[in-house]
Amino acid sequence: MSFFPGPSGPLVHTSIQEQRDRWERKRSRTARELVQTEQRYCQQLELVTTYFVEILKAKGTLRQDIRESIFSSIKSIHSVNQSLLVHLENGYFGRGFDQFCPQLYHYKTYVDNIHNASKVLKIQLKRNKAFRRFKKLQEDRPEFNNCKLEELLQLPTQRIHQYKYFLQDLTENTSPDNPEFLQLSRAVTSVSEVSRRIQDNARSHENHLQLCRVQKLLKGQKTKVLAAGRWYIREGWLRMVPRKGAETKPKMFFLFSDMLLQAKRCSPLHPTSGDKFVGQHAYPLQECTVEKVFGHTRSQGGLLSLTFPQAKLLLMSSDQEDLNDWFESLSSAIRKLQSNSTVVHRRDELCRKPLHAAPDSHNTPSSSNTPGRKRNMVRHSHTLERERKAVSQSRGKGVGLRSLAVLCCGGKTVLELVCSCPHASEPFSRLEQREQ
Repeated sequence: MSFFPGPSGPLVHTSIQEQRDRWERKRSRTARELVQTEQRYCQQLELVTTYFVEILKAKGTLRQDIRESIFSSIKSIHSVNQSLLVHLENGYFGRGFDQFCPQLYHYKTYVDNIHNASKVLKIQLKRNKAFRRFKKLQEDRPEFNNCKLEELLQLPTQRIHQYKYFLQDLTENTSPDNPEFLQLSRAVTSVSEVSRRIQDNARSHENHLQLCRVQKLLKGQKTKVLAAGRWYIREGWLRMVPRKGAETKPKMFFLFSDMLLQAKRCSPLHPTSGDKFVGQHAYPLQECTVEKVFGHTRSQGGLLSLTFPQAKLLLMSSDQEDLNDWFESLSSAIRKLQSNSTVVHRRDELCRKPLHAAPDSHNTPSSSNTPGRKRNMVRHSHTLERERKAVSQSRGKGVGLRSLAVLCCGGKTVLELVCSCPHASEPFSRLEQREQ
């Protein structure tokens, strides 16, 4: 029997200390890079606020609303980051970001306006000659180091992504026993939220550009592509197989999140629309099913069968990879659309109030709680009481049926009901003869 001695105490202590030393070296390297990049970032923000925001405000080259549309909250961001830089230079990373994160709403305002700012800036550079000359003079200053205003305005969105990775590295290389660990962890969560917001805004803007591009490709305004909540997925040529066995025809298809648009190219001889398409059919994907069909082509590729409530399409492609991509894109779009539109409806009979309530019903107490209902019940009870008294009086005094009807309901309701009967006249005449 052999015996292998385990690691001794000093060796274990040495390995743990080495691991801690590696963490500390990584943390120091990340912290040093964070401070250096923050210093450069604050200098660039100061260039924008000093040489553009403040001077434009003093000169009045741009109106206030246009100036705010272009620069948004960049001045507030500069002020917030100057305070953060002081903490970082003193080594208080946890405390600095703990005070920085509540001010992230300035960044949220900025990133929500960034695409509009770029649009307004382009319009002013095209229309405002004084602003175009002013921008060129400021960018030629040596402090800008050949940086353009368009590049500087994108820095806050880029810096948020950098913060995310810096904070993740700092948190991973900080001991959980360190007081800064919780502060850095909270900062990672807050900064990651703004980073996702930037990415979502970028995807939405890119999708809007794609929808605008497709809309411009279509001739006329009959087919509307721009719609709220619609997402562009893909486009491409597929051959459409007719039902009667005629020759297949190539068609352009545009796939969106809620519909499949079929189009054909305009005549190349058209003077203005030779490179455009004419929308033919828009197939909604809500109740669509897609299947892959094989064995109908000699070479690679195949068929896709799309079934709609009022139509069916057979689409062919000789490229197997392209066909698979179309099948996956269509299946994913249909699946997402159907899952988003699934709503659990309550049964109507559980929500609907009963039309008639029985006098001894215990299941609908709320129907008798309304003031109008109570008044009707009181009036009904009074009417019954008067009828009982009238019947008792008629027995003693020999009151006729017509007089009894008039006596019971004030000469209107019961009398009208009795007289409306088709055989009411005969009983009344007989009773009157007997009384006489």
